[in-house]
Amino acid sequence: MAADKLKKVRTKFVEKASMSLIKQLLDDLLDNGILNDGQKDSILEENGTKADRARNLIDVVKAKGNKASEILIASLESRDSSLFSELGLSSAQTAPPAAEPKLEPTWSTTLLHTTDDFCSKLSNRDIYPASKNSISNRVALLITNIKFTYEIPNRNGAEKDEENMEILMKGLGYEVVKHRNLTAKAIDEALKEFAKHPKLKKTDSVLVVLMSHCGVDWKRERKADEFPIDNIYKHLGPENCPALLDKPKIIIIQACRGGDEGAVVVRDGDGPALACDDAGEEDIEDDNLRLVNKEKDFSSLLSCTPVSYRHPVNGSFLIQYVVEVFNTFAREDHVEELFRKVMQRFEDFPIQREKQMPTKDRCTLTKHFYFFPGL
Repeated sequence: MAADKLKKVRTKFVEKASMSLIKQLLDDLLDNGILNDGQKDSILEENGTKADRARNLIDVVKAKGNKASEILIASLESRDSSLFSELGLSSAQTAPPAAEPKLEPTWSTTLLHTTDDFCSKLSNRDIYPASKNSISNRVALLITNIKFTYEIPNRNGAEKDEENMEILMKGLGYEVVKHRNLTAKAIDEALKEFAKHPKLKKTDSVLVVLMSHCGVDWKRERKADEFPIDNIYKHLGPENCPALLDKPKIIIIQACRGGDEGAVVVRDGDGPALACDDAGEEDIEDDNLRLVNKEKDFSSLLSCTPVSYRHPVNGSFLIQYVVEVFNTFAREDHVEELFRKVMQRFEDFPIQREKQMPTKDRCTLTKHFYFFPGL
């Protein structure tokens, strides 16, 4: 087993490994999701000598099991074949099989920062421009409807979604304009007002997150309190908001789409009880939404069809996964890749009888957009 092989060569590795090799191995382990930034920094900063760093490195990886150990051994072979042979590892089949899936990454609970080295490798032709000045002028809109006036059930767990999204937005450099419990008309007015925000002239992007069933005054058998999702694209498009011309407008909607063309939010009903690995059957609720969209330089992530699930304590699965993926990968991935990784999380969705899959919709980005957290 690979972990046993590391145990056998530990003493000699500690003696022979150079500082540059240790750093290269740490980078490889970080890229493969074996270590996170905090673990890498701990190995480098909390050990005073090269030998202590090498010893800490091999012990941490060995403790993570055979797959992690295999990746370290394969990385050692690639980085220093002479030491690899000297340690007596050359006869072992150390690398994981080519068809073996990549290990599940270690999800970060805090937003990892990008590096100047990563930024310097990007081609300016292929990315939307961003500078420290434009990042400092970023502004985002966060609308969360939780409590409703009439017969629609309140969105239990939405407070956690709001809290998590606000922390993420601020970490990405956005000033957050926040609203709660708005009617459809008030949502529309909030968007119009947001489109006039003075920072839009200097920002490089905006982020809009809408989490709701509908307007808070929706009631069956009367004029619906419905907000047309298309209005987001209309109010932030070039005609009504020239300050955002050619700038990325990132939209996340926690709800799902129905089938009627041109329709908007309809209901958030408690459907039949659905089993979840970490919650009782009574704990999962669903959001139902119908919407359309349009315009340029937008990228949108919508929760799913026909329902989207929300835990009454932890919040919606979509927002949980968005926060985890952005925290871990926004430092090096553009927004379309981040959305893809969020969607990938739903392949192992914990609802047993029904699957949820968010969708990327109306992507009209012409370049890659990076958030560059921490710059």
